[in-house]
Amino acid sequence: MTTPAVDSPSSSDRPSRRDTPRRRRTGRWILLALAVLVLVGGGTAYWLYSGIDGNIKGVDIDGAIGDNRPEKLPTSGQNILILGSDSRAGANGKLVDDTGVSGARSDTALVMHIPEGRKKAVAISIPRDTLVTRPECTKADGSQVASAKRVMFNSIYSQVGPACVVKTVEQMSGVRMDHYVEIDFAGFKDLVDAIGGVTVTVDQDIHDSSSGLDITKGTHKLNGTQSLQFVRTRHGIGDGSDLGRIGLQQQFMIALLAEIQKQDLLGSPVKAYKIADKLTAALTTDSELASLTKLAEFGRSLNGVNPSTMETIMLPVAYDKVDPNRVVAAEPQASTLWKAIRTDSTIPESAKKSPATGGS
Repeated sequence: MTTPAVDSPSSSDRPSRRDTPRRRRTGRWILLALAVLVLVGGGTAYWLYSGIDGNIKGVDIDGAIGDNRPEKLPTSGQNILILGSDSRAGANGKLVDDTGVSGARSDTALVMHIPEGRKKAVAISIPRDTLVTRPECTKADGSQVASAKRVMFNSIYSQVGPACVVKTVEQMSGVRMDHYVEIDFAGFKDLVDAIGGVTVTVDQDIHDSSSGLDITKGTHKLNGTQSLQFVRTRHGIGDGSDLGRIGLQQQFMIALLAEIQKQDLLGSPVKAYKIADKLTAALTTDSELASLTKLAEFGRSLNGVNPSTMETIMLPVAYDKVDPNRVVAAEPQASTLWKAIRTDSTIPESAKKSPATGGS
């Protein structure tokens, strides 16, 4: 078994210190997306939608990780690892991009905790540049990858796969993940075209030759290709860092889901089918959720959770002493935070403070 070298991302992939991680709202998008699936799956013409079950890709997380996992506590609620990935495979790889990255990468990661009673959820965002210890993992082809220290969290997905991301999060938090959900940004291109476009408003001109986005200040209705350019853009917005891109991704996802909610899904089974078809094609889940029926059932179990009341907390981090362009989990805040999630208890305010964002 060969021990891989410690990851050393290129300088172009490194953030400046001003690229301070911030709170993200991806968990709310997931809840709203599940609500759409419930609406589609609960219609009188459900039989029309049975054919899209095969769209949802499943990953056997349990099989890949094995028994080396945190104990599932009876009062720990539900914990879901959510990844936002951006595929460069197939036709999407032909679109203009500034990174030279092929395949797929994961830029957004959250642990969504839904307490017992399903009333209020909390999402813990893990900054992409956090240095972590990657545990020994099994890749999809069955090969073993040895443990490695000081690995950038964002690299694990592309190098080892989603099951290893789940295992890494479980090892660093001590929290058992009940489910895994991945949304491919590139997969939303066809979804946007299916609903007739998404309307966004920007407060400045954006001219980004890298992503291909060229729009003026004001309100625009984006088609699928423009939407993908929008979520990939970082040059020409803000300070040119990934923070600008994250902000655009948040804005786009909220606008997309608002547009879906406007659609008359129950009144138009054909439109509902088309939207559900494109939405499920952009999803990868753990094998236990990898069907429309199971997703709809899980979504219905979350009906009591109000996305507007979800609390989003960034994992407390501090700048790494060796490489100030990277961050590490801040202690004792991080351990206190994960313990609260593990035991389904109130998160102390002290556990929400991050030295990298000015908190003590």
